[in-house]
Amino acid sequence: MALTMDDRIAITDLINEHGHVTDRGDFDALSTLFTEDVTYDVSALGGGVLVGLAAAREAALALADANPVAHHVTNIVIHEAADGVVHARSKGLGVMADGSVGSATYQDTVERTAAGWRITHRTVRPRRTPLRD
Repeated sequence: MALTMDDRIAITDLINEHGHVTDRGDFDALSTLFTEDVTYDVSALGGGVLVGLAAAREAALALADANPVAHHVTNIVIHEAADGVVHARSKGLGVMADGSVGSATYQDTVERTAAGWRITHRTVRPRRTPLRD
């Protein structure tokens, strides 16, 4: 399956929409971005590996005011593997209530479902050291 330009736009929009949905606390809309059984790996941030939308919602609620007030995504790169699996890599900036900013890399596995493109696996890695992967 070769990705069309429409596929690439849909996947890019999917990744971009995450910040809007998360920042407004619209946890019901997470199902428009992720599969119900998504694996959301935030272990590098101390949050462990979350499985399922309910676990992601609970983790965000537990952080409460420690959540970023703004998530910004940039530098989205989409690759299709030989087996048809789609991988996307992007950069994220999180702006905290005190004005501090953190940088992260998102590594996503994206799948076409009956409802459209959805993220099935996301790994978030903070960027704290320059010139290293």
